[in-house]
Amino acid sequence: METTQFPLIISVDDHTVEPATVWQERLPKKYLDVGPRIVRAPLKEMTFLGGRFKPVMGRPGSDDGPVGDWWVYEDLRRPLTRLDTAVGYDRDEVRLEVITYEQMRAGSYDVPARLADMDVNHVQSAVCFPTFPRFCGQTFTEAADKELGLLCVRAYNDWMVEEWCGPDAHGRLIPLTLIPLWDARLAAEEVRRNAARGVRAVAFSEMPPHLGLPSVHGDDWDPFFAACDETGTVIAMHIGSSSRMPSTSADAPPAVGSTITFANCCFSMVDWLMSGKFERFPNLKVMYAEGQIGWIPYILERADVVWEENRGWGGVAGKVTRPPSETFAGHVYGCFFDDAFGLRNLDSIGVGNVLYETDYPHSDSTWPKSREVGEAQMGHLPADVVERIVRGNAIELLGLTPEGLWR
Repeated sequence: METTQFPLIISVDDHTVEPATVWQERLPKKYLDVGPRIVRAPLKEMTFLGGRFKPVMGRPGSDDGPVGDWWVYEDLRRPLTRLDTAVGYDRDEVRLEVITYEQMRAGSYDVPARLADMDVNHVQSAVCFPTFPRFCGQTFTEAADKELGLLCVRAYNDWMVEEWCGPDAHGRLIPLTLIPLWDARLAAEEVRRNAARGVRAVAFSEMPPHLGLPSVHGDDWDPFFAACDETGTVIAMHIGSSSRMPSTSADAPPAVGSTITFANCCFSMVDWLMSGKFERFPNLKVMYAEGQIGWIPYILERADVVWEENRGWGGVAGKVTRPPSETFAGHVYGCFFDDAFGLRNLDSIGVGNVLYETDYPHSDSTWPKSREVGEAQMGHLPADVVERIVRGNAIELLGLTPEGLWR
């Protein structure tokens, strides 16, 4: 494959760092003092062990520690960190530290700057997950005031559709919206509200029980699933969207969790394949952002064996009526940015079930060399297969124009 022929990338997993004004400009005045807002304050303490992130804010204006910008919402204090936006910095300079908006690359939060950074990286279009709401809106689910939480979800979605993916984006930013996770019927309403304006993807938790919510095995989520099924809305699950990154012990360093991040996707996919939901909702499709793909062949093989040999006592005989690998082929998409092993085993996954990503602006991102990484890892594949992986599958899944743009 010639270098000049590498297709323009459609990244299904990038991130936005929300501008400071997103909620202050959209919430009713009575909520402005308790709704999400930015406060500049020092960092007193911060740890990230055992998959748990624990920052402590100092007193604004004091000399308690290094100064950064913090999201303040009800009792929550959450700083912006270098891990939120690491692109443009040497890997050895990327540490767990607080930062201000001025200390991050403008493409993290500014649309024209983002498009310019996409141009540098050979990226045509991108789906962006949130930062402050966390990967599926857990921040609002954990809040005490659910009326305010619902307003915050809707405000974020309005900003995502009207501004982040608005006219200045020229169709190159693809909207991903949130739902009020605490109420499946309200979630269904929000899916339909956004689908009516062209949204084809919604964020969801990889393992809802970790958030104190029902699993996918019962009927609780059915109103939400039905809305996604009817509107062709893809359920997008990012690693960590259960507010718990995989780890092995309370004192395990972050490197342990970073190595096994795919485990959450692995557990979640087995849940879905053994839930029977894809048979009840035949148009439902799910994707796993930043989960990589090399682990998928063995899980499918094992799931098929369990279904064939153990379904009688395994609790799935009445609801899973065909091998899980067949269900996977029609409903599940794995997303990767750096997985040479998975690409060498593509036939065991399925060319049509793989999507590409760049993870801008996170520390794992391949920016600004996503094209070079793709060329190196996909050089053994036929050009038509590369085209499908890098953009064709995303165009079909997300209902983009033939040119790869939203609307």
